[in-house]
Amino acid sequence: MKEKIIEKIKTVFDPELPVNIYELGLIYEINDKGDGLVEVIMTLTTPNCPVAESLPMEVQSKVMEVEGVKDVDLKVVFDPPWTKEKMSEEARFALDMF
Repeated sequence: MKEKIIEKIKTVFDPELPVNIYELGLIYEINDKGDGLVEVIMTLTTPNCPVAESLPMEVQSKVMEVEGVKDVDLKVVFDPPWTKEKMSEEARFALDMF
């Protein structure tokens, strides 16, 4: 199920960057808690991110689309803070950050 959740999350993009939030490194953990409950721990690029309210709701909505998911416990954390080092190689390449 985790792979299906990741694929759904990869359809969510930061509106200011042409890279999905999974490759940006904004998703810290995805945990299957059983009985259809999924815990997602994520962050934002900054605490003052312009999409701080809408982006987590979009992630939750996408995860709920996965077959077998009945509820999502989504947590937004800022510790550890997001840094550019959390981005995948794919994201760094897309943003020309090598």
